[in-house]
Amino acid sequence: MDSSSIGKTRTPLLALAALGVVFGDIGTSPLYTMKEVFAVSPHPVPLTHDNVFGILALILWSLIMVVSVKYAAFVMRADNNGEGGIMALLALASRNLAGNPSRQRMVMYAGIIGACMFYADGMITPAISVLSAVEGLQVAAPSLDNFIVPVTLFVLFILFWMQSKGTAVAGALFGPIMVIWFFTLGALGVVNILHEPLVLHALNPIYAVRFFMHSPWIAFVALGSVVLAVTGVEALYADMGHFGGKPIRYAWFFFVLPALVLNYFGQGALVLHDAEAIKNPFYLMAPEWMLYPLIGLATLATVIASQAVISGAFSISAQALQLGYLPRMRVLHTSEQQKGQIYMPYINWSLMLAVMALVVGFGSSGDLAAAYGIAVTGNMLFTTLLAGIVFHGIWRWSWTRTILLVSLFLIIDVAFFSANILKIPDGGWVPILIAIVIFTLMTTWKRGRSLLLERLKNESMLLEPFIEVIGSHPPARVAGTGIFMTPNPHGVPHAMLHNLKHNKILHERIVLLTVNIADVPYIAERSRLGLETLKHGFYRVTVNYGFKDDPNLPRDLELCKSLGLELDTMETSFFIGKETLFATRQSGMAYWRSKLFVGMFRNADSITNQFKLPPNRVVELGAQIAL
Repeated sequence: MDSSSIGKTRTPLLALAALGVVFGDIGTSPLYTMKEVFAVSPHPVPLTHDNVFGILALILWSLIMVVSVKYAAFVMRADNNGEGGIMALLALASRNLAGNPSRQRMVMYAGIIGACMFYADGMITPAISVLSAVEGLQVAAPSLDNFIVPVTLFVLFILFWMQSKGTAVAGALFGPIMVIWFFTLGALGVVNILHEPLVLHALNPIYAVRFFMHSPWIAFVALGSVVLAVTGVEALYADMGHFGGKPIRYAWFFFVLPALVLNYFGQGALVLHDAEAIKNPFYLMAPEWMLYPLIGLATLATVIASQAVISGAFSISAQALQLGYLPRMRVLHTSEQQKGQIYMPYINWSLMLAVMALVVGFGSSGDLAAAYGIAVTGNMLFTTLLAGIVFHGIWRWSWTRTILLVSLFLIIDVAFFSANILKIPDGGWVPILIAIVIFTLMTTWKRGRSLLLERLKNESMLLEPFIEVIGSHPPARVAGTGIFMTPNPHGVPHAMLHNLKHNKILHERIVLLTVNIADVPYIAERSRLGLETLKHGFYRVTVNYGFKDDPNLPRDLELCKSLGLELDTMETSFFIGKETLFATRQSGMAYWRSKLFVGMFRNADSITNQFKLPPNRVVELGAQIAL
């Protein structure tokens, strides 16, 4: 079988797998979008024939313009060596502005804000999705209303507890379950459309135009709820590295989009036929005998949607950690086959507490929907800005072509974002607060690390003169290899000076080891290692990783053998500087940020864990540093 035949065979399988990971969030939006527009929004749209047609046209053309055109046709082509997502796009855009520090800083802030919005979305999505599914109990048995929040909390606890087990087994079921879900969405839509076929006239975008012309303010406010139909669109881009762009596009255009459109139009047909159904049009589309199975299926679908968002949060956190925006924390790989399946305990339990707090605080999907939208639209907005830099700077588009396309996307993004600003007093402040807190933590860590490294660099001796002194006045040299980790390959590591000062010895071979994280996802093995032989038994080794690579220094240092330096693990000691920081008012940033950085630094995971060093071969030598 040739490669083209293999590719044709794999594409449908990858498209099926993508259904279970990529489309969970956007696929569960029909649970609450129409209800939010007409019934529970702080600014509900009056339920009239013309308004229903206008809303349906807005939902349809939002799916087409935002998901199909912006993301599927353009943004997904802006990949960083096959990887997508806001952090990959940030690295790509920053690389293009390497010679312009001020613009690079602006791009960095835009990307970080987008990532913070993704975190906020990652907290709200599981809460609103699972809540909206369990709320079907209100329709099936109103007496069970008081059990909705406890059942939701229980489902969420099980979901987060299972994260440490990995998703390899459950992932095999996600695709088939979502096939059943989308088939059910489409089937329910078709049955209800047959009762009111005139609703199909809303396929014409003229109804959206008329809606804005006849009721401009109502239509504008409605955008704050209509945007719920496209929540989860970032997952198409973020998960591109797992499945590739082609399978995701196949699944979207040939299965997901038709199912969503049929369901939304089915809900529209239902409320035109029975206005009372607007209290929960999704569940009232189904016959009574189907309610409990549908609630179970919807709960499974929302768990899958939440799983995708949680996995995305792990992925972005790992990338941010590697790029220097988060402190070191444990990253566990849950699959030996799939490179991207990771588990981060601290992120997982922090997310769980935040999600549960949102469920308890808001109590219903309707109230929580008021907080939903700002994070999504903010992420969309910053993705457009970063993509514009890539279109012009990397794809070499003309300014005219770039500005025309980016302006089209920005008009849509700004309209959605502006409409969601109206929701700030009713709960929209929550994702903004979440994003501000995370942005403060990430930028404080990045700035603090830069100041610390600058301080260590200024206080360190130059390496070459030090080696000459060692050669002319040699201390006692002992057998074996001492590896000193240092961020500055041209300076003498503080750990080496402390070792020499207190122990009066050096190993016969000294390796100065520097780890570099590049702004590309992966570094090929042939480019992983750099070795420079210096005088008097000194070596300078550089290990390069991409921001999605799994750092493992013992494994990668074995590559030194092919370059002429053989390292025996049993005769090698790793020396690490263990700094104890104290905040001062002369640190180069605000005193409260210095205190915050010191707290984050003290609670960061150890270098031993981050780089998988053998604990029994690690020596930590400390120093107190006033920052």
